[in-house]
Amino acid sequence: MLDVRRLRLLRELAQRGTIAAVAEALTFSPSAVSQQLSVLEREAGIPLLERSGRSVRLTPAGQRLVEHAEAVFARLERAEADLVDARAGLSGPVRVGAFPSATRVILPGALRALSAEHPRLVPMLRELDPADMGDALRAGDLDLALVHDYDFVPFPAEPGIDSEPLCSETMYLASYYPGASPDLGAWRAAPWILASPGTRCHTMTMRACEAAGFTPDVRHHIDDFGTVLRFVAAGEGVALVPQLGAAHLEDDVVLTEMRVRRRTRLAYRAGAGNHPAIRAVCVALRAGLPTSLRT
Repeated sequence: MLDVRRLRLLRELAQRGTIAAVAEALTFSPSAVSQQLSVLEREAGIPLLERSGRSVRLTPAGQRLVEHAEAVFARLERAEADLVDARAGLSGPVRVGAFPSATRVILPGALRALSAEHPRLVPMLRELDPADMGDALRAGDLDLALVHDYDFVPFPAEPGIDSEPLCSETMYLASYYPGASPDLGAWRAAPWILASPGTRCHTMTMRACEAAGFTPDVRHHIDDFGTVLRFVAAGEGVALVPQLGAAHLEDDVVLTEMRVRRRTRLAYRAGAGNHPAIRAVCVALRAGLPTSLRT
């Protein structure tokens, strides 16, 4: 019989690429991960990994087993959801991941509504970049996550993760010039403020500018949109800012609507979408949306 815990290690190896990365993510030692994967190979009766020096990759049989494992994990999530008796009242922790602008604008009202409806449910919030949410969900560090994508940076397919739409936002060019042009190419000579490299926000701005025919002159890297707007107000550059990020507008900052959208989705492990606690948080998050974002 194949051990589910070892199947999780194989799934993580397929996602992360190295035993060291799996060990770091799951707080194991690399030798412990290697030992457990070796036991899994003996259980399977067929090689699952190909080793060459320090590198390792899945064999075709290992890849097929990961596909079966995803179906097993999804079935277990559905089984857990079926065993919850929502009539007895939801209780216990539910771990939610969110990006900062959603944390600031959506979460306070949503958690207030959730507490009123389900006082024994304990939401536990963790701020993360959306690019890291999938790994945290698969590892069990999160139960639900708010993730976003942009027109220029579509939501990637995440094995073992299901999602549903939450809202769509307008993107604005934040500048310090009244009557600012909505043509992004008109800002090729301006200094720019971007999020940190590697984030979807950074990738979105770079691709939007490239589509307009130029590479932005990046003056600052700042992840918090409130701080971005303060720098714009100080004349330190221009930036692309989503509707949620512009909720608290600085004086002297001009917002010009752009033909770019940011979309937020609610993500959870495959099979967990009907878990009563997950559904309760999803309902509260929809209720916590600003009126302008409700559909």
